[in-house]
Amino acid sequence: MDSSNRQPRRGLVIGCGGTLGAAWTVAALSNLEDELGWDPREADLLIGTSAGAELVTMLGSGIRVEEILAMQLGTATEPALVGHLADAPGRFPPLPKPWPGSPRLAAKLAGVRSAAGLLPIGSGDAAWLDRLATQLNPGSEWVSHPATWLVAMDYDSGRRVAFGSPGAPQATISQALRASWGIPGWFPPVDIAGRRYVDGGVASTASVDLALPLHLDEVIVLAPMASASRIPASGPARIERLLRGHMSTGLDGEVAALEKSGTRVVRIDATDADLAVMGPNFMDDRRRLATLEHSLRSTRVAVRRVAGALA
Repeated sequence: MDSSNRQPRRGLVIGCGGTLGAAWTVAALSNLEDELGWDPREADLLIGTSAGAELVTMLGSGIRVEEILAMQLGTATEPALVGHLADAPGRFPPLPKPWPGSPRLAAKLAGVRSAAGLLPIGSGDAAWLDRLATQLNPGSEWVSHPATWLVAMDYDSGRRVAFGSPGAPQATISQALRASWGIPGWFPPVDIAGRRYVDGGVASTASVDLALPLHLDEVIVLAPMASASRIPASGPARIERLLRGHMSTGLDGEVAALEKSGTRVVRIDATDADLAVMGPNFMDDRRRLATLEHSLRSTRVAVRRVAGALA
C-alpha cells in the first residue's frame, strides 16, 4: 500500500478538570468531530486522567460524542448516562477522615504531590463512577476499545500508572476510573493489587508523555486545567492559577518530549475567557451549562485554528 495513503496513527489525551473541565472538554470533542470529520472513538490510543478518565471510559465503551453532549444537555437516551451528572459529587467535599492520607508520600516528594499526601483521607462516595463503568460494560472488566488507558497515581510512591496499558496492574474499569478520579481529601484511595491509588492529576494534568512508546503520528491533547499562556487572577482564583501554572509547566515539558520524538502534538486548553466563565471552583456544577455553552463557541475557534496542523 502507498504510504502516502496511510491514515495517521492518532492518539487522544484528555486531562483532568473536575465537573467544569469535563463540560469544557465535551464541547471540544463535539467541535473536533464536526470540524475534522473524525470520530474520537477511532483514536488509536485514548488516555484519560480524572474527569478525562470519565470521558475516555465513555468513548472507550463505544458511546458517541453526540450522546455525551446530550448527557450534558440533559437529553441523553443511553441508560448509563441518564441522570449520571445528577449523581456527581457536588461543589464541596464531605467532611474527611481526621488523618493525613499518605505521610510517606509527603516525606518523599515535594510540591503538589507532597501536599496531596498531607491531605486527609476523603470520605466521598464514588458510587456514581462505579455505576457508569459497570453499566457501560456489563459482564466485562474493561472497555471494548483495545487501547484505553486511565491514569492514576500510587499514593505512597507518587508513581503514575496508566491502567489498561501493557504492564500495568490488573484492574477493572470501575477500579481504574474511581482511582483516576480519586481527588485526595475528597475521595478515599482505591486499593488495586495491594497498592493505593488516587487521582492521576496530582502527578500530571494529562500524562501526555505516556504515549511516547507508541510512536504515534499525532496526538490531540485536551487540557482544561492547563493554559498555553499564564493567566493572572485575583481573589480566590489565585489558588486555581497557582495550580494551573504548575500543571501547565508540566504539560509544556511533556508535549516537548513527544514532539522531539517525532509525534505531532495539537494542544487545546483553556483560555482566559473560558476561565472567566468557569470561576475558581472547577467542581461548581452551577456553572456547568454556562461552561458548556461558552466552550462550544471558544473551542470551535481553537479547533479551526489547529485543524490545518492535523494530517
